[in-house]
Amino acid sequence: MKESRLTPLFPVPLYTTELDREFSRTELAFVNKTKKASHKSEGNKISNNSYVLNETVFQPLKAQLEYAVRDYFQKVLAATHKVQPYITQSWLNYTEKKEFHHVHCHPNSFISGVLYISGDLMDKIKFFKPNSFELIQPEKNQFNIYNSQTWTISVKPGLIFLFPSSLVHCVDFKKSSTRRVSLAFNVFVKGTLGDTRSLTELIL
Repeated sequence: MKESRLTPLFPVPLYTTELDREFSRTELAFVNKTKKASHKSEGNKISNNSYVLNETVFQPLKAQLEYAVRDYFQKVLAATHKVQPYITQSWLNYTEKKEFHHVHCHPNSFISGVLYISGDLMDKIKFFKPNSFELIQPEKNQFNIYNSQTWTISVKPGLIFLFPSSLVHCVDFKKSSTRRVSLAFNVFVKGTLGDTRSLTELIL
């Protein structure tokens, strides 16, 4: 037999990049101040302000995240100039020891992102395989991207993830005492989708 190979057809894209700078004192002060104006979610706390990237203090940060979003659209979707992505809602998540972030996705959004502001090496994010219910599940001696139902990735301050908003994810119970803070945001599009001839045109 010749050497075999596996081809990951139609994979779910997970875009990863990092900020090329440290968070400023002003940004961190805003993050700490905003925690006082947050509410209890299912497992952790979320800022009452759900448009934090519209705040003046975050304008430089928003510009960098918008650059990452445009890069995602170019590399993953290869979208034409007729479609322009833009950030809709954005909020801060605060997770303390023994807290968690429930299993969820992001409805009414196209692409979602998360930027990590603080945490430690024990902090992770867990993604769930789409349509993961499988009737045939043999016992595994090793997990890989083909046979796993979930995939866990370590995070750190400055790390950015972008992914389809339909991708289900969560944060397991936090074990360490370092506060984990992330800035999450949603992205939608404006412009023209589809085309007139194929009867798929949608102008947003």
